[in-house]
Amino acid sequence: MPTDHLFSHIVTTDELLAATGDSAWLAAMLDAEAALARAEAHAGVISAEVASAIAAGCKSEAFDVEEIGRQARDGGNPVIPLVSRLREVVGPGARDFVHWGATSQDILDTAAVLVARRSGRVIDAGLLRLADSCATLADSHRSTVMAGRTLLQPAVPITFGMKAAGWLGGVIDARQALAAALDGLAVQLGGAAGTLASLGSRGPEVVSAFAGELGLPEPVMPWHTARERTASLAAALGLVAGTSAKIAGDVALLMQHEVGEAFEPGGPGQGGSSTMPHKSNPVGAAAVGAATRRAHALVCLFFESLSGEHERHVTSWPVEWQSLGELLALTGGAVARTAETVGGLEVVAGAMAERVRALAGLLLAERVSLALAPRMGRSEAAAAVAEAGRRATDTSAGALVASLMSDPRAAEVIQAPELEDLMDPAGYLGSSEVWIDRVLARHAEMSR
Repeated sequence: MPTDHLFSHIVTTDELLAATGDSAWLAAMLDAEAALARAEAHAGVISAEVASAIAAGCKSEAFDVEEIGRQARDGGNPVIPLVSRLREVVGPGARDFVHWGATSQDILDTAAVLVARRSGRVIDAGLLRLADSCATLADSHRSTVMAGRTLLQPAVPITFGMKAAGWLGGVIDARQALAAALDGLAVQLGGAAGTLASLGSRGPEVVSAFAGELGLPEPVMPWHTARERTASLAAALGLVAGTSAKIAGDVALLMQHEVGEAFEPGGPGQGGSSTMPHKSNPVGAAAVGAATRRAHALVCLFFESLSGEHERHVTSWPVEWQSLGELLALTGGAVARTAETVGGLEVVAGAMAERVRALAGLLLAERVSLALAPRMGRSEAAAAVAEAGRRATDTSAGALVASLMSDPRAAEVIQAPELEDLMDPAGYLGSSEVWIDRVLARHAEMSR
């Protein structure tokens, strides 16, 4: 990321900055060059001694990543100066066989796959931590009744456990999507235009050995301008980031002073304001939201690459390089920050209960309307409850009951005690327990 020191630590982690930074890319390119040499020796294209010399020279400490970056301007990519330096390092006898038969995109695409897979393991570990924390909340708060909200307005009662189970379901889906995208990333080796003519009849054997050396899948054919793999990865990362932002955003809304039902983990200096000492800001949600917006903007670039020209892109492929590192770092940062929030979440069950009590007249209106429908007709029942709600002195259960009982239509078909029984929010939670158990079972299955 261009600004790794002032802003990046807000939206990602040191581990992800290291996994996606210049040194990680350099190591991945060198890993690809070493694996290529060993694969070619396996297929008899070069000697084992030459391959060993090349592999021995692929050590990051012998390369100045900043200088390689400066020299990359002339050729348009960093592989050209890297190969030039590698030839100097390995010396006579092996230098002529460095990068044999490959093109720059073969090494850079394969390095991108390695960076993505290595970073992906970090992101997945964060997703698992997040999923475990969501599962803990779902189980421990399965009976913690709270107000469900649709379009930011009170809807019907739910439990905080069901809300957390909803978070967990999204994390599971995102984790599966990311795993599938990462598993689909294959080595790249096609030579100048994908025919791999430079290796003669041994091309397929080298590709297979190359994949084996790196522990990566072997593609059916080179994919220089077939960017479905990278677009799928970008889409999965966008899904992961968005799932994190949904959870962090929910917490931010619950943190509002007039709600106060849950809070991000606190601590000295965390969430404070530079001017207002009373503030407890949702800084985690702000960081996750910022990371996600930037990540989603980057996803679009990878879809542009799908329409690359002929056998080598003019601009679509180069725009992926730095973008991939940023997308991985931002997505992983969003996951890590959300996992931190959920893992230390302060749930204020008392505030949830008090809000349910105060809003029961709204939260149970649907239940009352459904109970009256067989006796009054559905439309008339809905109208009677809506009118009673407007006449009620407040949004409590007692106010709605009193208002309804003042309506002759309702009073004729229902008595106050029955209405009062309908105002128990714990009796109108539907299949919440079933949904929670299903999601927890799915999480347990994935964690095995």
